[in-house]
Amino acid sequence: MTEGATALWLLDRGTYELALFAAVGLLIGGLDDLLVDLIWMGRGLWRRIAVYSRHRPACAATLAPPAAPGRIAVFVGAWDEAAVIGDMLATALDRFAHDDYRIFVGVYPNDPATIAAVRAVRAGHPLGHRIRAVSGPLAGPTTKAEALNRLWAAMLREEARDGVAFKAVVLHDAEDVVHPDELRLFDTLVERFDLVQIPVLPLVDENSRWISGHYCDEFSEAHGKQLVVREAVGADMPSAGVGCALSRGALARMAARHGGLPFDADSLTEDYELGLRLGEIGGRGVFVRLPAAQGGSGASGSGLVAVHAYFPATLGEAVRQKTRWMTGIALSGWDRLGWRGGLAEGWMRLRDRRAILAHVVLAAAYAAMLLGTLSTAAHFLAGDGGAPILSPALGMLLPVTSAMLVWRLAMRALMVARLYGWREGLRAIPRTIVGNLIGMAAARRALLRYAGMSLAVAFRGAAHRAPVWDKTRHRFPGQTGSP
Repeated sequence: MTEGATALWLLDRGTYELALFAAVGLLIGGLDDLLVDLIWMGRGLWRRIAVYSRHRPACAATLAPPAAPGRIAVFVGAWDEAAVIGDMLATALDRFAHDDYRIFVGVYPNDPATIAAVRAVRAGHPLGHRIRAVSGPLAGPTTKAEALNRLWAAMLREEARDGVAFKAVVLHDAEDVVHPDELRLFDTLVERFDLVQIPVLPLVDENSRWISGHYCDEFSEAHGKQLVVREAVGADMPSAGVGCALSRGALARMAARHGGLPFDADSLTEDYELGLRLGEIGGRGVFVRLPAAQGGSGASGSGLVAVHAYFPATLGEAVRQKTRWMTGIALSGWDRLGWRGGLAEGWMRLRDRRAILAHVVLAAAYAAMLLGTLSTAAHFLAGDGGAPILSPALGMLLPVTSAMLVWRLAMRALMVARLYGWREGLRAIPRTIVGNLIGMAAARRALLRYAGMSLAVAFRGAAHRAPVWDKTRHRFPGQTGSP
């Protein structure tokens, strides 16, 4: 065999092995996603036939008032957020349709610009007296959990001083555009549930249609379908960290189990973990996808009671953010939370943690496509007029996985079009490639970061330094009206 023939054989063999690995992985992932799709469609059909045929769909405007209205605490962590925190707080004060709430903002002594922005709103807004700026002895950045624990302690001090207990804690980020009806909804539903999560819908960034826009695609599916299915099968409800309310009693139970602090400062994704840990002690969570008015589900999700926010608009910041999510959920979450619960819970935790492997499979698929193209060109130049020969197994797998890909892209386009209109739905199809590339880069960084964290724990033991707040730059809409 000549050197050229040997090189071509190696190229064919590499293409085949990568393609087979990718095809098997895509088949398993595709069947998993297909099951979620079928449950979602079946649940929607059942509700349409058995529920909505007898009862008018609920909406925020007709939601029953709480049996015992209570005071709501809104927690906002704010490290290096001078650019957005003032607009966010002013918008929240203008919008919240609730008579009794306080906004606790976690600031840092070495971040005077953010402190000044919070004080300006407190002094200049008619409802500014409802804002509490809470600093501490530690210089920033710490972790988001440290900031939230500090706000929890400040809330307890205010309860002791005023003699009025808070009913629930609502979590928000410094860039969030809040919904007017959310506190009323939370006030009612925390009487029945320990955790209430409403949808989080990214805003369309006209200057970053492809990078920031891919968050619209992913959240349309995650908060339009996947969390719905998670609730339907009886799995624990993770918190998204924003747009969620936790009953004060549930947080107090969590604090009692962790030295008086409900949020774990060693976690990269403390909000996600909190929802699952709450389920482990018997707490009930619910995902609420509720129109603000009858028939409302308008473009950009403006008809839903939901949180809106701009997401990272640059490649580097998107990779950094997803690195934190993957490290905290797919890797550290495995160590910290294990596999407790029944079949449905195990399935959902597996879906949460498959991100790293899924992107390894995607990388193999893209590499197989590239090598297959090179192999075909090499065969053509060699004059044999052929292409790499597929095995019978691979020959059967490729049409199946191709059909699943078409289904997956169609479902994504449908979910995006329901919230953002048909143009964004069509953009979601090619934007999948952008999301895949960001995910593959983040998966690589997550593995390296997790390896570094594991080595640090091994060498330093319990004295290792907690992960700091790996934040990205934030934007807030230029106007305080509807996003």
